[in-house]
Amino acid sequence: MEITNAGNILYYPVFFIWCITAFLVHYFIKLYSKPHQTPISKPPPSPPALPIIGHLHLIHKVLPKSFQTLARRYGPLMELRLGASTCVVASTADVAKEIFKNQELNFCSRPEFGSSEYFIYRGSRFVLAQYGDYWRFMKKLCMTRLLAVPQLDKYADVREEEKIRLVELVMKCCREEQPCDFTTEFTTLTNNAFCRMAMSTRCSGSHNEADEIKGLIRTCLQLAGKVSVGDVLGPLKIFDFSGNGKKLVSALVKFDKIVERMLKEHEEKAVKGFDPTERKDLMDILLEVYNDPSAQLKLTKKDIKSFFLDIFMAGTDTSSVAMQWAMGELINHPTAFKKLRDEINLVVGPNRIVKESDIPNLPYLRAVIRETLRLHPSAPLIIRECAEDCKINGYIVKAKTRVLVNVYAIMRDPDSWVHPDEFMPERFMEGSGERIGEHQMEFKGQNFRFLPFGSGRRGCPGASLAMLVMHAAVGAMVQCFDWKVKDGEKVDLSQGPGFASEMAHPLVLHPIKHKQLF
Repeated sequence: MEITNAGNILYYPVFFIWCITAFLVHYFIKLYSKPHQTPISKPPPSPPALPIIGHLHLIHKVLPKSFQTLARRYGPLMELRLGASTCVVASTADVAKEIFKNQELNFCSRPEFGSSEYFIYRGSRFVLAQYGDYWRFMKKLCMTRLLAVPQLDKYADVREEEKIRLVELVMKCCREEQPCDFTTEFTTLTNNAFCRMAMSTRCSGSHNEADEIKGLIRTCLQLAGKVSVGDVLGPLKIFDFSGNGKKLVSALVKFDKIVERMLKEHEEKAVKGFDPTERKDLMDILLEVYNDPSAQLKLTKKDIKSFFLDIFMAGTDTSSVAMQWAMGELINHPTAFKKLRDEINLVVGPNRIVKESDIPNLPYLRAVIRETLRLHPSAPLIIRECAEDCKINGYIVKAKTRVLVNVYAIMRDPDSWVHPDEFMPERFMEGSGERIGEHQMEFKGQNFRFLPFGSGRRGCPGASLAMLVMHAAVGAMVQCFDWKVKDGEKVDLSQGPGFASEMAHPLVLHPIKHKQLF
């Protein structure tokens, strides 16, 4: 035992020295292998860096805010080195337009992250696929069938049922005088709605394996974020010192088994034949394409499973978080809350709950959601990869460079927005001096001051679905209930750490049934 302990004591200093040596060798190789920069090919400006860690000492826990602060000093396009990883950060609408529109084809691909090597569907992931035949085929399939308006309309009743279920759950909290944790309940709402649309099953409230999906997706999101931080270690990340890589693989294998079982059930149903009146869910459609010999591109089962992973990882938590921010902002701004309730009462009346079909007649509700996404974008940093050397804002950006477009900073830019850090839904109302275009264009990213769902070819294909769920749920919560904050008079709107846009603290509220309803 003493010999073993002594060995361990000697191991740690040797390992530490080895790590430092590796970092130093990597740093000096990069330093002295750089070609001489001429004025014509100068890179974007960069803050003074430290050996080994680069600019990590300048980065605080909320990454978009840190990048915003640095951009105010070093310009709208700057280069940062985070340990062994280098990236270029864009922070204004003009630079975003150059990337997303003027040179879009050069920035249509997304780089792999530190966690990508642990994804069992690597090579099949639609969200991270390189711009090419596979990505174009899947995007077309999304826009024409999977997430097209006719397909979304077929499942309006499903989303309505899940919204009613949420209202009933909150009503129960009212009767029992219990607080409601919206971090959990909004995530349950989005998971249930998306699961039923995707696979005709619920993610909670039932007694089948699909109940695991919500927990597995949450685990995958948390672990993927932690493993991605490993990019700062460069070559050392392969050692997976934290063990998070192995945990991620384990969660993904469990997800794979669940989806495999559901695929078999759907295939058995297809063999028996569909009733002409029966609607097809997303899995039915993908299996139809999988079995189509004349399809433009041959899908594999791996592609289908990967698509569902992307749907859940990219859609459920982000929509849930956006609704939490909307409720937090409304509760902290009682004038806006009352204005929204008055609009709903006028249009919908006191005898029923707001529906998706009411949304076109509720401009202030739409303005509230838009303003929420402006202040708290679901994807505050959009990541792209430069395909070929190019010039942006007068600086050279090299091929294979990672480019982060800080939409958090763009949508809080004082040069683009009046009182940019204030919650002012009125700025999106007709007649406002800040009106930024018809709503059909707003979520396609054609106005580069407002990019809640990205822009161009790689803009979020699920934006329409997310908006339907968010409008109806937030509208119902305002229409049916008054709210008290659990500890204090206002909601803590501090932002959580990392790349994500989550609240720093769970949104826990005490509901009070609105006396004028029902």
